Formats: sequence, C-alpha cells, structure tokens
Amino acid sequence: MNATTAPPARRPYTRRISQIERGYLTAGAAGCPQLIQMVVEGEGRIGLDTLRAAVRLATQANPGLAVRRRAAAWRADGPYPPVVELPASTDLDDPFFHRDLNVVTGPVCEVGIVSGTPSRLVVRASHIVTDGRGLRQWIEDVFRVLRGQEPLGAPSETDDGHFRTAAGPVAAVAPPRRLAPQPALLGTGPPGRTPLWIRRRTAGHPPAVTARVAAVLSRHVAGDGGRLIVPVDLRRHDPSVRSSANLTAQLVVDFHRDDDWRRLHGELLRALVRKREVASLSRDFRRNNPFANTIGEARAPDGSRFPGTAIVSDHGTIDIDALRTEAFRTTTFYTLPMLVPYVEMFLSACQVGEATELTLACRDRPGARTAAQALLDAVEDELGRAN
Repeated sequence: MNATTAPPARRPYTRRISQIERGYLTAGAAGCPQLIQMVVEGEGRIGLDTLRAAVRLATQANPGLAVRRRAAAWRADGPYPPVVELPASTDLDDPFFHRDLNVVTGPVCEVGIVSGTPSRLVVRASHIVTDGRGLRQWIEDVFRVLRGQEPLGAPSETDDGHFRTAAGPVAAVAPPRRLAPQPALLGTGPPGRTPLWIRRRTAGHPPAVTARVAAVLSRHVAGDGGRLIVPVDLRRHDPSVRSSANLTAQLVVDFHRDDDWRRLHGELLRALVRKREVASLSRDFRRNNPFANTIGEARAPDGSRFPGTAIVSDHGTIDIDALRTEAFRTTTFYTLPMLVPYVEMFLSACQVGEATELTLACRDRPGARTAAQALLDAVEDELGRAN
C-alpha cells in the first residue's frame, strides 16, 4: 500500500434487527412508547460539559447506543446521546419523561441531569434497541470515563440468535393459551396518555421478589387467576459476550387466585432450568403470540381489560460504587417502567445498598393512585416477612 493511501474505512457497527426487537417495533407502532428509563440519585455534582464528553466516549465504546434503523439492520451512524440540563424542580410529570425516541432518525438514548438535593441523572433509551443490562453497562462506562478510566465497552454485533445457539438443546414448549382479558385492578374510567409511576423503598433484600409479588397479585385479581410476564436476560447463556442489544426474552407464568409464592418460585426456577425463555423464541409470533399477532390487535385494547396482569422485572443488585466520581456519590438507583398494551401494570425491583427499590407503572386513571399504593402496601408487607 502506498504510504499516502488511507487505510480502508472500517464498517460502522451494524447488526441485524432480531426477532425480539421486531416485537418491540410492533408494540411501538401500536402507539405505546418502548422506553427504558433509569434514574441515578446522589450527592454532589457532575459538570455538564464533563458529562457530555464522558457520554461521547462511553458511546464510542458502546456503539449500539448510537444506532439508527437501516432496513433490516441497526447501524451506528446516528447521533450520540444528547445531555439535557433540567431544572431542579423537574418531577415525573415533566414532558422529558414522556417523549418517545425515534429509532429511524435517532437519538435512541438521552441523558437528563438535574442539579439539586438530591442530584439526579435520568437515562432514557429505546427498549427496541437495548435492554436493562445493556443500558446499565453503558451507564457504568459513563462513570468509568468520569473517573478517568477506560470504558469496558459492548462492541459485540451478535443478536439473540447467538444466545439461542449458546443455550444448547432446548425442548419445544407449547405456546401459552390466549386468556380472556380481565378487568383492570387499578382504578376505573378512561386512562390518561402517560404512565402513573409509584415508588416504594423497602428495607432489606428479600429473596424470590418476583414470586412474592405474583402471590400478592393473586389475592387481588377479579377472576380465577392471572398472567405474569418475567423478563429473562439471554446473556446468561454466554456471559463472555458484552452486547448492548435487546437480549431480553420472556417467561409467561400463569397463577391462580390465592396462589402460594413457594409454588410460583419453584415454577420459575424450573422454567429457567429448562430454558423456557429460549424455547419461546422458536415460536412463530405472527401465529402463536399469546397477546397480539398484529399491530391491529396490539392497538385494540381500550385500557380497561387486559390479558396480562403484570410484568415483574427484578434487576438484582445495583453496584452503586460503580456509579460514583470524586465529586458525586450515588445514594440510590431506580427505574421508571414503561406501559405495555396488553398488560395492566409493570413493576420493577432493584436492590440498592440495604434496601429494595420498587417502582410500579400503570395507567393514570381515576382511583389508580390509591389502588396502586394499596397494592404496594401489600407487596411491602409480603417482602417484609421475607427479611
């Protein structure tokens, strides 16, 4: 090669739009924003320009957070996540928390910074292109850069197909049957256009959070039972791969009225051992989806009846030491779950320090706040008995 000849240009990060991500695209097309929102609260200050530089470097190491849709693929030719300074008075009703992110034009991720007491970083990303683990990896890399360290990065262009192979042989599973939609548990009347978020911080790290929440729900359903969706990270089948893709599959678990948390926990463990979340990816979702096969079906629910009772996502232990700088100390971390057309509520849990952070998302309708608070009271009592 001539010394003056430029080396061949490296192809930007590109990966196939996976089956999982196509499902989220369908939900987004049905008018339900598909967003992950994570909040880091702490004491101290992070400079705006310093944060913007750290976001840029972390995104270069995690290019899946700067993609745009290009036909059947994601390509990292989109804008870097912008950093927006928000007033100290910003609350969860602010439009910043409710605007959608466009995966065709980008950006697919953005950061809000609120200086005050406490200070907050609000990280928002399209769930179509990433998931909770992928976004947390990026956030931790932002803090690594802020501390003057090199980001670990998540450069892998693999999609869910890699992890389906890594899981090895998986027995086929019949698709869950369609359930008749059940009346809403949280409030009555027409729902608002944005989520209602209710937070609760409870002491300790109770085991089997998902099963215990399901048992509480089983005491509140109107019919003979309900349906739970449990997100499962496919990375468990090959932890060596660092990817920011949406690699979250689903376990669908039906429960009975007044069910026992021990039975539910056992069912979840058996499903994980049998890799049922991987088996679910082999189904033809255009014909065997237990909730909606088309955009029209996804749009059909009027917000008063739901075939799914709840999504419960346990994010596990959050390492707050990984989310600090010399001038900023994280005190807590929580998520703001999204709404899903065919499920009434979404509850997320994080173990932070000596406590467990819970956030419940539901439709904002008359009576919903009071009913959601009562439901979280029951969840807190159940978790308290486990400590």
